[in-house]
Amino acid sequence: MAEKNHLYILWTNSDPVTAEKMVFMYGINSLLKKWWEKVTLIIWGAPIKLAAESPEIQKKIKKAQDAGVHVTACKACADQLGATEALEEMNVEVIYWGVPLTKILKDDETLLTI
Repeated sequence: MAEKNHLYILWTNSDPVTAEKMVFMYGINSLLKKWWEKVTLIIWGAPIKLAAESPEIQKKIKKAQDAGVHVTACKACADQLGATEALEEMNVEVIYWGVPLTKILKDDETLLTI
């Protein structure tokens, strides 16, 4: 079986400390320290509002992107929370994630849920 080298982080917890001390710390270091070849951060639910409104979280998103983390968000959530435009301005990919997440799960990809 081929080694899986793509980490998906599903971020659903809107606590800023958790975001800083887990989501961003591990996501960024995973690439910088070469623990994973690719990291995709999926923002889903309440953290979308946090990302759209918090300058500190926006800085963390930019730092993650600069390190090579692919940052994406659930479009349905972003639309419902009025955050789509703000996320897109941060170069966050905003797409419907239901089908892709289901594929990740069915394909037994590496998914870390926070």
